[in-house]
Amino acid sequence: MIKVGIAGATGYTGIELVRILHNHPKVEITVLSSHSYVGKKYSEVYPHVLSSGDWELVDDNPANFAGVDCVILALPHGLSGKLVEKLLPMGKRVIDLGADFRLVDPAQYETWYKTAAPLDLAAAVYGLPELKREYIRSSKLVANPGCYPTATVLGAAPALKSGMLANSSLIVDAKSGVSGAGRSLNLSSHFSEVNENFKAYNVASHRHTPEIEQELSLVAGKEIRISFTPHLVPMNRGIFATVYAELNSGWDESAIRQYYQEFYAQERFVTVLPSKILPQTKWVYGSNHCLINVVKDERTGRLIILSVIDNLVKGAAGQAVQNMNLMWDLPEDTGLQMVPVMP
Repeated sequence: MIKVGIAGATGYTGIELVRILHNHPKVEITVLSSHSYVGKKYSEVYPHVLSSGDWELVDDNPANFAGVDCVILALPHGLSGKLVEKLLPMGKRVIDLGADFRLVDPAQYETWYKTAAPLDLAAAVYGLPELKREYIRSSKLVANPGCYPTATVLGAAPALKSGMLANSSLIVDAKSGVSGAGRSLNLSSHFSEVNENFKAYNVASHRHTPEIEQELSLVAGKEIRISFTPHLVPMNRGIFATVYAELNSGWDESAIRQYYQEFYAQERFVTVLPSKILPQTKWVYGSNHCLINVVKDERTGRLIILSVIDNLVKGAAGQAVQNMNLMWDLPEDTGLQMVPVMP
């Protein structure tokens, strides 16, 4: 059994990790930590876990994780770096769901995050299994991708790999459910602010921009630039990324879809939908799946890529478990075989 500790277990991603790992046949949840609820039982924060067990919440002192094999960090940005510096010498394998280790360039990190990069930034592997599987298997530290980057990179990677695009500039129009803002109190995520509302935020300045550009550039073998506009929509969960790109001549829609289907043919969690079946966030709700489709706009010559995920599962906790499975040489879908929740 893999003994797992979760730091930041009382956030939305933390409880999603507990939900998924409770049903994982090779995992024992050993330690749960929290900043706000130290000393309380987990059931005092989430009463519904009483049916599956209970744990006393501890703080993030590395000593509390001494008896675990894998530590999954579901912490706010900026809190993982120093903890990782203590956990790695203890022989722990770490999966960080925060943004502390996603960028490989310290200068980019400091530009976008306005703080010094963690000392061991180069020690991390970017944890998008469909593109980095073999690196993840042997890694001690995995940087779990963000939710917007996961949907966007999975959607755009085949187009960039194939050379079907006419230039290196993409437009990414993406939407997120409110849980993407986390569980902490914030005026922008209050019910009365979100309900019956639809808004863009962090236009041309969102911190996921360099992460998306970094990974798409690696796929393309050249520098890729994006215009990224995220939006908050009044739903609990889900990411919908729409990517617009200029096509080279000679690519019709059926050839594009065939290339996408072949690209992801062996992937358990990525499905390229048939023609005319456009993805919806409800179709991935509560699952680790990504649904993609492509449309060629014959009038403009543009490719429109549509990609959906659940931000808390494939965009966070589920992808972390997928990475953990790879790190322990388990079947990649172990503990992740749940189907989406409908309606």
